[in-house]
Amino acid sequence: MSLIKWKDRTLPTVNTFFDNFFRDDEGFFPTMFRERTVPAVNVSEDDKIFKVELAAPGLKRDDFHVAIERNMLVIKSELEEENEVEEKTWTRKEYNYRAFERSFWMPENVLPEKIEAVYKDGILTVLIPKKEVIVNKTKAIEVK
Repeated sequence: MSLIKWKDRTLPTVNTFFDNFFRDDEGFFPTMFRERTVPAVNVSEDDKIFKVELAAPGLKRDDFHVAIERNMLVIKSELEEENEVEEKTWTRKEYNYRAFERSFWMPENVLPEKIEAVYKDGILTVLIPKKEVIVNKTKAIEVK
């Protein structure tokens, strides 16, 4: 058995914590404490539809791209923000870029042409109607 060196990267070292603490662009918490995640998604279904709800506050309806690509529901968003603050002797320009993409396999029993997407109160809701499944009655087959 060989020894593998392991370094816990969940918390900063003392030196990097204090270096990052006093940087102007880090604010009170260093970058490693900020969440870097894709939006949370809830998927539910009933007899008639699948419902996908994606939490994405702070975006606008036009920030989303929802499509069916190779039998997958794809939800994408890209947002660029640029802020400029002018003070007495200097100018600071801040640039922020946020993007995410979520993909979901589409089951065979859906109607892709009737999918609807609505963005309201920070939640993107995608409604995916189901096809009506025809259940054939049992038919006896004569054995010859």
